[in-house]
Amino acid sequence: MELNGDVETSRRVQVRFITKLKSPMKIPTTSIAIPSNLTRMGLSTIVNDLIKAGNSDWEALPFDFIIDGELVRMSLEQFLLAKGISAEKILEIEYIKAAVPRKQEDPCLHDDWVSAVSGANSRFILTGSYDSFGRLWEAGGQCTHLLEGHKDAINSISVINKKGVESKTSVHLATASKDRTLRLWRVDAEEPFNHPRKVTAYKVLKGHTASVQSVVSHPSDDMVCSGSWDHTIKLWQTNDSGAEGDLASTKKRKVGTDAKESQSEAEAVSTLTGHTQCVSSVAWPEHERIYSASWDHSIRRWDIETGQSSWDVNTGKVINCLDVGGEGSSLIAAGGSDPILRIWDPRKPGSLAPVFQFSSHTSWITACKWHGKSWFHLLSGSYDGKVMLWDLRTAWPVAVIESHQDKVLCADWWKDDCVVSGGADSKLCRSSEISIL
Repeated sequence: MELNGDVETSRRVQVRFITKLKSPMKIPTTSIAIPSNLTRMGLSTIVNDLIKAGNSDWEALPFDFIIDGELVRMSLEQFLLAKGISAEKILEIEYIKAAVPRKQEDPCLHDDWVSAVSGANSRFILTGSYDSFGRLWEAGGQCTHLLEGHKDAINSISVINKKGVESKTSVHLATASKDRTLRLWRVDAEEPFNHPRKVTAYKVLKGHTASVQSVVSHPSDDMVCSGSWDHTIKLWQTNDSGAEGDLASTKKRKVGTDAKESQSEAEAVSTLTGHTQCVSSVAWPEHERIYSASWDHSIRRWDIETGQSSWDVNTGKVINCLDVGGEGSSLIAAGGSDPILRIWDPRKPGSLAPVFQFSSHTSWITACKWHGKSWFHLLSGSYDGKVMLWDLRTAWPVAVIESHQDKVLCADWWKDDCVVSGGADSKLCRSSEISIL
C-alpha cells in the first residue's frame, strides 16, 4: 500500500477500523499495523484503499476518525501521547464520512445585503434582504416568489410550523423587519406563476416600538415570538382564518385596489420583559420555553406560563445569535461581539460557564445553527466572511466555507446536507453534499 510521507521511520501501531457506515464503505475489522505518524489524510488513504480492494469502482471519499469519542486532528502518535492512550494494545478507530461540502452552487444574487435566511422548508430556501423583500428560491437557484410589503430591511425569516405539518400546497412564513412590524405570508407553491410571483402578507403584526430583530415559530402550533430593539419579546397568534375568538385582537383592511383578500392587523398575545438592551435573537425549541439573547450580555430562558425568566447567564459579551439543539436538544450555542462561539448546558447545576468554546473565527459572529439530526454538528457565520462547520468532538472546525467576499450575516442548514448563507456581498451562497449522517 502506497502512503504519502516518511512512514518507514515511524513506529507502528496495531489498529482495527470500525464504522457504522453501510456497504460498500464497510471494511474487514481485522487488525493491521500502520505507522503512528499518520494524520487523518493518511488514515483516509488507508480506508479508501481497503474499500477499493473490495470494490474496484470505488471513488475515494474524505473520512474523519474517532478514538475514544474524540475526532483525531493530529498525528496518531501525538493523539495517543496527548490522551495517555497505550499504543501496546489494539487501537479501535471509528471512521465516518468527513463533514465537508463537495459542491459549491452558483450564488443567488440580490439587490442588497442578504440579512436573513431559512432552510426550514425542504422545497425552498427563504431569504430576507435589506431591499425590504423576502424571496423563495428553488433548488436550481431560481427565485419563484417575491414577498412584498415591508418598508425597511428584513432582519429575520421563519417558517410557521402549522401544527408541525409541512404542507404540499402552501408555505406559511413570518418575517421581522426594521420597519417595526412582523408580517405573515401564505405562499401557494403549486399555483401557476411567472417567475417571480409577488405575494402580499395576510397579516401585519404591530406592537414593537423599534426594529424587530428576530422571529421564530412555535414548535408545533400557530404561534411565533419575536425579539426587538425595544428590549421586549412578544408572542403572536398566526391564525390566518380571521375567525372571531383569536387570542390576538385583529382588524382588517384592504391591500390595494386589486387585492384578492383583506389584510389583518394584529396585536401581541403577551409580552416578556426583563432585557435592558436589544433582544437580538430568540429560539423556541420546546412548547413551554423560549430562549433569548440580548445586547445586555445575557441569555435567558423564559417560562411561557409565568412570563418569568427561569435561567439567566451573563456572558460578558454582546450576544447577536443563539440556537438551542445538540444532545437532547438542550445545548445553547451563541455568538456575538467577539470571535468565540460558546455553548452552554443549562442542565448542569451550579455552573454558568460554557461547556464548549470554539475560537477559529477572527471577527463578530452573526449566526449559529445546530444541525437538525445530529447531536454533534453546528455551523457559525461571521463578519470575517467565513462559515465554519463544527463537531463537538474536536476543538477545530471540521470545514471552513469561504464563498462570500464580504461579511456573512446569516446562515442555516437546508435538507440536512447543504449550508445556505447570506452576506453583505448581496449573495445567497449554497454549499452542498455535506456528509453529516
